[in-house]
Amino acid sequence: MTIRNWFKFAFRALIIGGVVTGLMSIIVRWGDFYAQHFSNGEWGEAFGGLLWFVFLGFTMSMICQMGYFAYLTVHQIGVNICRSLTLWNWVQILLIIVALIDVILFRFKPYAHSANDWLLYIGLLVILIVAASLTAIKKVKMTGKKHILISSLFFMIFVSVIEWLIALWVRSAGGNEYITILLFPILAVNAFQLLELPKYNAKSAEDIKKREERRKARSEQEDQNTKVKKTQEENQSNKKTKRK
Repeated sequence: MTIRNWFKFAFRALIIGGVVTGLMSIIVRWGDFYAQHFSNGEWGEAFGGLLWFVFLGFTMSMICQMGYFAYLTVHQIGVNICRSLTLWNWVQILLIIVALIDVILFRFKPYAHSANDWLLYIGLLVILIVAASLTAIKKVKMTGKKHILISSLFFMIFVSVIEWLIALWVRSAGGNEYITILLFPILAVNAFQLLELPKYNAKSAEDIKKREERRKARSEQEDQNTKVKKTQEENQSNKKTKRK
């Protein structure tokens, strides 16, 4: 990927993370934060809180980007170690199951003190799995390669859970709100990366090809100019010789 296209890719992912986090903060924390400030006419405090969540989304976006490129490396290493894509897919399925069990038993269960807590946690897991499945299916349809379904699910579930741990470890006041808010930018940014990176790679290959063509045309033009200049010099030399 060229530097220009990488910058465009990273910038779009950054904006997605910030916008989604900001919107989710308004939805989730409207009652206990934004509504109070708006009703009291404290516009600056409300805007400052929104800006803080937007920058939190930027941070999560950068974490997701690092996670994606780390996943690409781990995926290649996993295929090489297993020496079979089928075996590596089974390993990924096992890791997905372990990640989901870990979230339920060690991240949710100790802090689920009511039925509402369990409804929230189950709902978030359903959103995670559904979003991951839809993204993986779309990836298969875009590429026409059925074997990447498991790898796409692995990235969207396992890697997303790893990135989500930042919020899952927060168990102070408002912990559930942060768990809810941060899940959505993680899913949005990861889905964007998984689906859009090939387009930026293709655009980079096209840009490199055009650049090589321009370089070749410029080189040919320079050669042509050199030949013309050399011919002119020879003609002038012949004219001087005839005069003598």
